[in-house]
Formats: sequence, C-alpha cells, structure tokens
Amino acid sequence: MKKFLKALGKFFQAIYKVIDKIVVTPISRLVFKINEYFKNNNGLIEKVLNRPNMLIYISLFFAVAVFFLVDSKVISFVETEAEIITGQPVEVVYNEEAYVVEGIPETVDITLIGRKSDLYLAKQLGDHEVILDLTNYGVGEHKVKLTYKQTIETLDYKLDPSSVLVIIKEKISALKDITYDLLNQDKLDKKLSVKSIALNRSEVVVKGSEDALAEVATVKALIDLNNEDLKTTGSFEIEAIPLVAYDENGAVIDNVEIVPATVTATVDLESYSVEVPIKVITTGDLTVGYAISSIIPSVSKVVIYGDQEVLDTIQYIPVSIDISGLKSSKTFNANITKPSGVRYMSETTTSIAVTLDSQTSKEITGVQIETKNLADGYSASAKSIADTTITVTAKGVKSILDNFTAQDISAYVDLTGYTAGTYSVPIIVETDDVKVQLVPNVNTIDIVIKKS
Repeated sequence: MKKFLKALGKFFQAIYKVIDKIVVTPISRLVFKINEYFKNNNGLIEKVLNRPNMLIYISLFFAVAVFFLVDSKVISFVETEAEIITGQPVEVVYNEEAYVVEGIPETVDITLIGRKSDLYLAKQLGDHEVILDLTNYGVGEHKVKLTYKQTIETLDYKLDPSSVLVIIKEKISALKDITYDLLNQDKLDKKLSVKSIALNRSEVVVKGSEDALAEVATVKALIDLNNEDLKTTGSFEIEAIPLVAYDENGAVIDNVEIVPATVTATVDLESYSVEVPIKVITTGDLTVGYAISSIIPSVSKVVIYGDQEVLDTIQYIPVSIDISGLKSSKTFNANITKPSGVRYMSETTTSIAVTLDSQTSKEITGVQIETKNLADGYSASAKSIADTTITVTAKGVKSILDNFTAQDISAYVDLTGYTAGTYSVPIIVETDDVKVQLVPNVNTIDIVIKKS
C-alpha cells in the first residue's frame, strides 16, 4: 500500500509539473501582458490582478479543468499505449524436495497495454512478478502457462513466452566423496607452501535427477588461497568454502543440489627452503690455445623456496654463459633461472669472472665405461675386453690437469630403447669440472644385449 501511495504521489507531482509548464506559466505571462496593455486605460483590472491570491485562484481553476480533461480522456495524455518490460525473472512454484524441473526460462518479456497514466503507475511500482505454478503437476512432460501478477488491474498484458514446455523428474540423492582444488596459489606468499589440507567432512549428499547424478564424476571444495589470514606459517581455518560438482571432462554440473553447499577447511602453511650451490655451465668453444683456469661467480649459493618434494630433487642451480671465441679473461653478467616448482630464490643475478691461460693436454687411460637406461629384463656387456675401458684426452690449464684423474671422468653408453642384439653404441664422456674439455680416443664401442 505504501508503494502504491508513493507512486500515486509521484504521478500527481508529474501532472502538476506538466500543468504548471503548459498552463499556469503561459497564462501568467498572458495576464501580465494584458495588464500592461490596459495599465493606463483601466485601473480596475490592475487592482484585480494585483490581489495576492488572484493568480492562485486562476491556476487552481485551470488545474481542475485539466484534471477533468485528463480523466475524461479528452487529451492525448490518456491515449492507449504499450510498454515492454524485458528480462523479468520467473518465479517457479513446485515441490523442490521431490522434483527436479528442466526447461524453465530464466527471464521473460512483459508487454503492458493501457493508458499512459496507468503505465506510469505500473512502472513506478516496479513489482512485475511472473509465476510458473507447477504445484499440481507430477513427473513427466507438461506445457504450462506463465502468469503475471498485475499491480494495476486496468492494464492488459502479454508474456513472451506465454507458456513453456517443462520436464519434471523425480529427485534422488547419492553420497559423493569430496576432493579439493587450490585457487590463486600465485597470490600466496612465495616463501610459503601448503603443508596439508583437512576438510571437516569427507562426503556430501548430491541431489538431482537420475541422469544428472550419473554425470557427476567428482565434487570439489574450491579453496581460495588469496585470503588475508594466510600471510604466515601456521594452521588456519577457512569457513564457507563452496562445493562444485564436475563431470568427467571437468565441466561444471549446475543442475544438482549439494548438501551441505559449503565445508570448512583447515589449511597448514609451512616455509620450506634449502641452500644449493650455483653451477656454471659453459657453451661454445674458446679460441684455440686457450683454456679456463678459473670460474668464480659472485653468488656461489642461493636459498630456494618451494614444496619439500620439489626441493629434495634440486642439487644445484645451473647458470649458463657463452664463451665462444673468448681469448682473454672476462666477467659475465648472468641471470639465475628459477627451476620449475621453485617459487622464490634469494638471488636472481650473478656476475661470473672467467680467467684464461694457455691450454695443455693430458692423456688419461683406463676410464671405465658404464651402461645406463637399459630396459628391465635385459643384461648388457662389452663385446670384448677392449671395449670395457677407453683412453680420454683432457684439455685445460696445467695446474688443473695435474690433479685430474680417471675418477673425475664419467664415461657411459645410453641404452634407452635397445633390445636383445649386438650394437655399436656412441660413448658419452662427461666431467663436473667445466674448465676441462674431454676428447675420447674412440667414439663408439660394441655392446651385446641379452634377455635376462
């Protein structure tokens, strides 16, 4: 009722403004001009018009006259018109505990037809309830009319759509296990890691039609780590975490009901870190006759942060420099690339001082050849005793080669993908000392592979 009276008041205020603009003001101007005209000829008119209440009486007279004209539909203000109200939501009435309904439109359009004054009131009231009443319908397919709850009875209306085809299905329920997904992990402090997540329940009830429940592959709690509480190490409880159902392809299923709709999670945060060395790796070849006598990075170790299982696999951080054509000592500026899985490093750049000296060589004999990556169920051996060891020429500065031995060299053959048979396999020689270059005296050996 209050809304109606408020809308009615606005309606009459609008009428008053129109009357004042098109009636009172022009008449006042006309009277003023007439008064000026007769001012010197007739003092009586001037006296009448100069009375304080005279203009009020005249305005009231014309206001009443215009009101009767409007009410009797004499002027165009009361002509029949149409007004379209788009995107009105549909309120559905049905037994939500027993049924699932498909085919309900999200919105409808309402066309109101009637007098301008009535249309104005209807728009001011703003209550345009469209109802789909399924109270008396059971399981099956039904064509049902939509109804509009009118606030102004003198208006006619049309709905688009006016009726809908709905499918009513029996609602069933099933227990589903809950997993979780972590959202906004990049917003968590780089030095923090999620140690553990504990939900306050392990399963929920999912309700819906039989075919909808058959599509549910998983129910996940979406834990948002972009939370003001998660700023330091410790245990934190997060409430009202939404649950979402997904199908086997990861698409959201929104036509099911999850009970309860939210869960509570306990999030344990820890800061895992480890200090690892920098390992300088060189690419390219020096100018002939030169060798590296020392490589000294300004940053020899860095502290890295991440999940414990990631940090356990990292023994060092490689930093690469290109020494192609180098023939004098030089200091390189290099970026320290963050390994995959590491979220934070204490240092990101380093300078590397490389010192050169004259190159010498040293022949190292009796380097044992090993086999790697042989498939299970097979055994491998050298075809001859000569193929079990090789001689390697080491090139570098004299001070380094004096203490360089066969134990500093790794020689092996990679047997990935090999099966039973005899093969000539490439030899790979490596050393952890980047200041030394290795050249084997042979490039391949014969390997015999047999089934175990």
